[in-house]
Parts: sequence; C-alpha cells; structure tokens
Amino acid sequence: MSKKLIRPTDIEEAQINAAALADPDNLPLTDDELQQFRRAPGRPPGSGKKEQVTIRIDAEILEQFRATGNGWQTRINDALRDWIKHR
Repeated sequence: MSKKLIRPTDIEEAQINAAALADPDNLPLTDDELQQFRRAPGRPPGSGKKEQVTIRIDAEILEQFRATGNGWQTRINDALRDWIKHR
C-alpha cells in the first residue's frame, strides 16, 4: 500500500515560502548553489582503460587502504603503477 503525496495549497505554499525567506538562518540557495545539485549524479566517467579482475591481497593491506576512505581502489592502482615505474 503506497501513501499518497499531499501537496500544499497555493496559499500554504506562499506561507511556507514567506516563512523560509524570513528566516536568516535558512536563506534560499542562489542559482550557482542550485547548479551544484543539478549536475549528473554518480561517479565521473572513468578513463575506459581499466579492467576488472579478481586478485587476492592480504587482509591487513586491504584494511590499511580501506581505512583511508573512498578511493582506496584507485590508491592501490596508483601504488602498483608507482611500483612498476621504479622497477
């Protein structure tokens, strides 16, 4: 069973907008700020040069890379690239 969305009336909408505009701690977003949210969601396009593989890596190595946050797979790729460069 889905719930039906109840939209505010024109009068209620005007009251909501007036209250929002009167709140100095909740000013409306500028056009530039709104543009940030209109960008395409998700990850940026990749290089198209990567290939998905299955590899076994020691758990403590993965733990260290994952602890650095998002992008840990890219950092592993960069570390491997650096290793190749210096060999």
